[in-house]
Amino acid sequence: MRIARYCCPTAHETFSLLPDCLATRFPGDLDDLERVVAQVEAAPSIEAAADRLRPDIVLPSAVRWVRRRLTLVRATLLAIVTLLPDVGGDAHLGAVRTALATDHALVALRTRAASLLSALPRPLGFARQVRIRDGCRLRRQHHLGADRGPSTG
Repeated sequence: MRIARYCCPTAHETFSLLPDCLATRFPGDLDDLERVVAQVEAAPSIEAAADRLRPDIVLPSAVRWVRRRLTLVRATLLAIVTLLPDVGGDAHLGAVRTALATDHALVALRTRAASLLSALPRPLGFARQVRIRDGCRLRRQHHLGADRGPSTG
């Protein structure tokens, strides 16, 4: 989906208007993420859900694919349940769906928590990812090129 970006001449920053159905800083929409989490909650294990959701790739890759989504959604649900106790006391998708009486809980939560979106993590909110410092450098992807040899001295 194409998303319009605008430039603020005063702040010298760009911004966009994200539709409610799309996930923030993550490919796809919120309903796709919600379907994955619902499948995991209904399956006997993450591996079983991953095998069913992604039969086109090998199991370890499918498990990583599912866990990436599951971790993001569970962290978001925990933040929402903590900040908005009326949503329910349980940070599982099934409990939140029941409390909101909808099958599209993430989209409904984005609307309900509109004032908190700047503090909520992706894929629902707009808070920047916290980088963990490792010494002087930020931990990110590995460096390109050959591995460094053992340190001498």
